[in-house]
Amino acid sequence: MQWSRARLLRFAAGVLSLGYFIVGINDANAQSTTPSTMVRDSLHRDAETHFESWRKNYDARTDLKDIADYQTRLRTEFIDRIGGIPRPTALNAKITGTIQRQGYSVEKIWFESQPKFYVTGGLFLPDPKNFPPPWPAVLVVCGHSTEGKQQLGYQSGTALAALHGLAALIIDPVGQGERMQVLTDEGKPAIQGTTTEHTVLGTGAILVGWNTARWMIADGMAAIDYLQSRNDIQGDRIGCMGNSGGGTQTSYLMALDERITAAAPSCYITSFKRLLETIGPQDAEQNIYGQIELGMDHADYLMMRAPKPTLIASATKDFFDIQGTWGAFRDAKRLFQRFGAGRNIELVEVDATHGWHPMIRQASVQFMIQHLAGRITDVVEPTLETLTVEEMNVTPEGQVLLLPEAISAFDHVRQESDRLALARSVASPDLNSFRVSVRETAVIRELAKLPAPKIQSLPETKIGNLTYQAVKLHVSDEIYLPGLIARPDKPATSENRKAKGSQVTCLVLPEGKDTATGANGEVEKRVAIGETVFVLDLRGTGETLPMGKRWYHERFGANGGNATVAYLLGKSMVGLRAEDCLVAARWIAETEGVERVNLVASGELTIPALHAAALEPQLFEQLQLRDGIESWAEVAASPFGENQIAGLVHGALRSYDLPDLAKLVGDRLWVIRTPKQR
Repeated sequence: MQWSRARLLRFAAGVLSLGYFIVGINDANAQSTTPSTMVRDSLHRDAETHFESWRKNYDARTDLKDIADYQTRLRTEFIDRIGGIPRPTALNAKITGTIQRQGYSVEKIWFESQPKFYVTGGLFLPDPKNFPPPWPAVLVVCGHSTEGKQQLGYQSGTALAALHGLAALIIDPVGQGERMQVLTDEGKPAIQGTTTEHTVLGTGAILVGWNTARWMIADGMAAIDYLQSRNDIQGDRIGCMGNSGGGTQTSYLMALDERITAAAPSCYITSFKRLLETIGPQDAEQNIYGQIELGMDHADYLMMRAPKPTLIASATKDFFDIQGTWGAFRDAKRLFQRFGAGRNIELVEVDATHGWHPMIRQASVQFMIQHLAGRITDVVEPTLETLTVEEMNVTPEGQVLLLPEAISAFDHVRQESDRLALARSVASPDLNSFRVSVRETAVIRELAKLPAPKIQSLPETKIGNLTYQAVKLHVSDEIYLPGLIARPDKPATSENRKAKGSQVTCLVLPEGKDTATGANGEVEKRVAIGETVFVLDLRGTGETLPMGKRWYHERFGANGGNATVAYLLGKSMVGLRAEDCLVAARWIAETEGVERVNLVASGELTIPALHAAALEPQLFEQLQLRDGIESWAEVAASPFGENQIAGLVHGALRSYDLPDLAKLVGDRLWVIRTPKQR
């Protein structure tokens, strides 16, 4: 039986994989790791070391002064990592209508949390005959529903508060309700998906050092400003509650804004450990840069506000794992008790799935009444006549971006990107300082500090006219890069090498090495002209491509989830893959006896390849980039990019863009763009 070349290559790779399994059979981690989960598992083990450190620091934090310092430090770090919190120059609030309901009324309002950046909301006011003003007030922040404040459950919880004597202001988050941030020419939402806009917005925001949470927190704080501006509101008796994504917003606001007396986050609080072990990272606003590395877990949002009254609302069957919820509660309870305020934190659990269920709404409102109005009362939700979309709409056409001169969050990102570009254009750092800045931003170690890889290889195999060798480069104890080396029968002579430059090429493709090794493939063509080719799968590509459900949405790519975990750890997939390129290029150069190699990359791998060549130019003869993006400014300027998450570096545009790296490579850079088919 005669095997095809592709079949022989698959057999060689399979034998090598079997050998790796035997080598690692006594390692419990190795047994549970497959090529498609290798990157994820490595990141999770990295996270585990930070969880252990978190526990030690928590146990040691018993002195009240130390606790106060910890609270201040985390608030400062949090605000810095989301890019600061913009505050309104003027709210310019406007009431556009009033709706009457039995027992309460609803004022439809908008205000500006930033100039011409409109926030829409409904202020549910108690019947003054039953509850004379001024009223305590509660801010209701919406969870992940396209309808935003118009969602029936969120309306019901807001109305329930008003029926029991609390003014309740519910607002649309960015990307929901009347605040879609990208519209078609017809004025309809341009980005489909329940809250996909949040993560699309977060993509460009990462590059300028921001986070989607920045807008949500600023909107919530401006909403409190508005409540405090009214004579019929008790400005010193403000609460905050919300479910799911609203639970996220509540957690942030209650930790950062000292004006919030009582808080009730629902169906969000768990732990990052359980989150990674179950559903993985979620929307962009729920992932703050480096927060696992920093030591900021869900429990910290509770403890950052200690000893103020806090209720954790939870559901037994929630996908935000209930074990993590109880763990966070216990940790927070112990810290609250150090203030002598253990009774100020409570937990309510209902036997249900994820959602702001009636029992959770009732418990949350009851908690607000107790701590804002000083009353203890039973709360039962009656059958309510909720408002229709038309009744609830604040704006004339149902979208804030259709208001005159309105700007979007994407406009903010573009403006910041342009501002940073101008700042970079007038800066003139020396090359050494610039490279240091790039290394620190992307988290890429110097080549001399990268350990030599451990190598597994099979004997050379003759297939057709080519000689192949299957190898695995173990760049760490947990990460290996599968590769194939193809050598010509007659290597290039020293004279040819001197004339043509290096005849050793390192080839990295997002589709994986197999796409280049077939008959008439790129490897064969390069070998035919005398090159030795090392084609390998960088982490997250080829054999190590993550399989199964894609993180968050197809448009964010197969590596979006792993890139987000790396982001939570204060790293970038760009930096990790750039180090892969450096280790692989150095090894193949040493193996083949050359000083420099060619590096060829395509698609999403062009970004780490460019970083590698710009930072360690002595290692590369030529860099060829195919069909990659030209600049990160492109990503910041458009909400329609796809598969960008794995190619982002937090705050990169503060110090450099991709063309700045290209200048370091100079005339050794060759850029190829394939014409798009129409």
